Parts: sequence; C-alpha cells; structure tokens
Amino acid sequence: MRLGELEKLILQYFWDIGPADAKQVFSYFEKKRGGTLNTIQSTLDRLFKKGLLQREKEGHAFQYRAAVKRDAFLGNLINEISSDFGGSGNNALLAAFSSLSSDLDSSQLDELERLIDQRRSLSNKGS
Repeated sequence: MRLGELEKLILQYFWDIGPADAKQVFSYFEKKRGGTLNTIQSTLDRLFKKGLLQREKEGHAFQYRAAVKRDAFLGNLINEISSDFGGSGNNALLAAFSSLSSDLDSSQLDELERLIDQRRSLSNKGS
C-alpha cells in the first residue's frame, strides 16, 4: 500500500496519541509542518477509505482512530514488499529478516527471539 508523507505522519499520530478529530490533528501538525485544515481533512478521508482509520460521527465532526495496529500494518507492508520483489514463498521474507538482523543490537535480537518464541508457543497451543 502506497502512503504519502502526510498520510504516514498522520497514521503515526494516531498510533502514538490516539483518537482525535480533524481540528485536533490539524492543530498538532500546524505547528510542526504547516498546511491547512482542508488538507488534513482530505488526508483523514483518504486514510479512512484505505481502511487504515475508523471514524464515528460525534456532533458535527468525525472522531478518527487507527483501524490497524502498528505491528500488523508493518507486517503487512513487509509481506507486500517481499512478494513484490521475491516472488511467492517465505524464503524472500526470511532472507530479508536475516539481512536486517545484522543491523540489530543484542537487546533487539533478544526481543526478536522472545517474539519468535511467543509465536511458536501460540502456534503449538493451536495444534
């Protein structure tokens, strides 16, 4: 899924800060990068149509929140990229993780190992 710079920043906003309406998001970004309320509203609508934000009408405005968790979103992006460049199968994905792991420090590798063990444990319970 292709996202523009502002779309990425706004998605990050919702993961870090939580639910907000367009005026709250605009107020946050106005100080950091300028722009208009209309631009923010259009971007929120695009993210909603892409299924990345949820919204509910509260009074005259929509209240937005992230529709997907950060980890799930990043996992989907990695899968999408690996299938775009590596063909089918998980070997390309494993090769990418192997390559990335050379840049990880000891604590990050420990955390990765913990997450893998946790996933194995969940898989074994389902079997």
